Amino acid sequence: MDGIEIPCQFLCPISLQLMRDPVTLSTGITYDRDSIEQWLFSCKNNVCPVTKQVLLELDLTPNHTLRRLIQAWCTLNASHGIERIPTPKTPIDKSRIVKLIKDAKMLPEMQVKCLKTLRSISLEGERNRSSLEAAGAIEFLVSIIKSCDSSFEIESNEGSEVMKASDEALSILYQIKVSESRLKSIVSKDHEFVESLLKILKNGSFQSRAYATMLLKEVFQVADPIHLISLTPEFFSEIVRTLRDQISQQASKAALKLLVELCPWGRNRIKAVEGGAVFVMVELLLESSDKRASELALVVLDQLCGCAEGRAEFLNHGAGLAMVSKKIFRVSQAASERAVRILSSISRFSATPRVVQEMLQVGVVAKLCLVLQVDNSYKSKERAREILKLHARVWRNHACIPSHLVPCYPSS
Repeated sequence: MDGIEIPCQFLCPISLQLMRDPVTLSTGITYDRDSIEQWLFSCKNNVCPVTKQVLLELDLTPNHTLRRLIQAWCTLNASHGIERIPTPKTPIDKSRIVKLIKDAKMLPEMQVKCLKTLRSISLEGERNRSSLEAAGAIEFLVSIIKSCDSSFEIESNEGSEVMKASDEALSILYQIKVSESRLKSIVSKDHEFVESLLKILKNGSFQSRAYATMLLKEVFQVADPIHLISLTPEFFSEIVRTLRDQISQQASKAALKLLVELCPWGRNRIKAVEGGAVFVMVELLLESSDKRASELALVVLDQLCGCAEGRAEFLNHGAGLAMVSKKIFRVSQAASERAVRILSSISRFSATPRVVQEMLQVGVVAKLCLVLQVDNSYKSKERAREILKLHARVWRNHACIPSHLVPCYPSS
């Protein structure tokens, strides 16, 4: 729409984009349906964005007159490359969803077809996703995911159909974006659900493993501490395998966030180390150019290096020290701070003569001197200064430190 001025009455007050499905609130203000539904249902707001008036009713009335005016304007400007907006579909009726779920329960052979219809409904806006949750679709989808447990061992058409249904249910459950309260209720009442997701991580397709990982991330963000500390070593092994297999960028970030959430609890750090998390974090730092993934990997490494087992695994990787040092100043300030924290843990608790020499040879000491010289956070500078003082006898006058950085070396 470059060069074409859109009439201001056709713009959504929230997104300032051309409205495709204008709807009016009880306050009289008109918005694009997608924008206002996200504001009301996803962001959990209960006020009109323009008037700030509290909404006692969340009814969205279609503004057919304005929509027709927008469509007419699009048609008049078709020569400028503007496409006519389609007439939007009416939001799904809750009773139709209830019937779909009932049919799927009564006729197993129709289950996959019904689920595909539910998935189409879930993709048609926030209102439809809220209707799905209100109609009991969440519990229905969870029951289908749990039913796949035994199908991994069944090599038959029946087992295959169950797996197809489970894959569909997983994708829908993720797309719905279940509310925190509903998700917490499911986890607290149904321990088998998490077990089912773990079995999918072990035996499912790449796509189903990706959805299972992303759902687990959401589950453990609202789970009670008792669930966080009672996870098995097998669980961590499967999360690490998701990262190792590089299923998808989205799944990898979900797995990293999951580890960040879980590692501080109980003996989870040791379980993650035993599952191979340290080696995979270093490899991720070696291979990934994604800023957020690098930040998350450094957070996980920092947590794992808080235990002796994690530090030992880290030092067993030939590129560990060099890679963490390299990330200082190259990703973000948050990443630099985490990298310095990792080096601090190693130098304070695991600094054998071999490690002290390696830190010198791979450039760690030079980088720490640079931290003192460059504008950086106060805590990082203090940690760098402490590390350099701790091993000053070996490092201070060594030829591996560039001459221009020698004056930065702190006095004891």
